[in-house]
Amino acid sequence: MTPVMIRAATPADVAAMHALMYELAVFEKLTDLFVATPEGVHDALFGARPASEAMVAERDGRIVGYALFFHNFSTFLGRRGLYLEDLYVQPSERGSGLGTQMLRRLAALAVERQCGRFEWTVLDWNQPAIDFYQKMGATVLPEWRVVRVTGNALEQLATEPAASR
Repeated sequence: MTPVMIRAATPADVAAMHALMYELAVFEKLTDLFVATPEGVHDALFGARPASEAMVAERDGRIVGYALFFHNFSTFLGRRGLYLEDLYVQPSERGSGLGTQMLRRLAALAVERQCGRFEWTVLDWNQPAIDFYQKMGATVLPEWRVVRVTGNALEQLATEPAASR
């Protein structure tokens, strides 16, 4: 088997990354929420004000995995952190060590950038991922919950006076 090359994503990778993002939505049973477009992904990664960065894993000229990440900030640490939005490896590549390589590369980047933490979320039903992350030294924080406002609720929150809530 040809070795995998992990490298920074380029604009030429956007279509392949978008296809893998959809594969991730299928895996997570969340296709009804998937509205991302290649144009939006391109803008987020390479537009005038990039919101995120990505690395891809390539084997034989084909993108077989990706990691999309960005910086957040911890007021308690007084330092930025690295937040992993997505880590996806195609099923045919799972178990090959690719996920481990990508996580290690991201951890090294966080250390290089002097980040105070490296974090991400995982679905509570995805026990193989939870086990993998814990094996890598991560701690799953059961006392924290993701809070999200999206769609009409976001519009409403942005426009309604506080007294009407």
